[in-house]
Amino acid sequence: MAVMVLLECNAKPGTGDQLVATFKAVLPDTRAREGFVEIKAFQNQDDKDNIVLVETWENKAAYEAYLGWRKENGSLDKLVEALTGPPSIRYFDITDA
Repeated sequence: MAVMVLLECNAKPGTGDQLVATFKAVLPDTRAREGFVEIKAFQNQDDKDNIVLVETWENKAAYEAYLGWRKENGSLDKLVEALTGPPSIRYFDITDA
């Protein structure tokens, strides 16, 4: 069953645009991962340092495998260094409402 993943992060003050540029550079690799369906990045209009990624994956296991790959290759640590704290990652079932 497909899962929607909501990743929210806060860039260090004044670096939101740089974080968006980083996502633009690394998301092609995300799109190539097994189980990937869709991803969209959003930047808060009132706080440019607040970024939300809305992702759809075939299932939670596919996302967890992807996240493990990001941890393994060091890119997740590099992302966290650009943030004020760890990102919030939440998983949602997609309903037929």
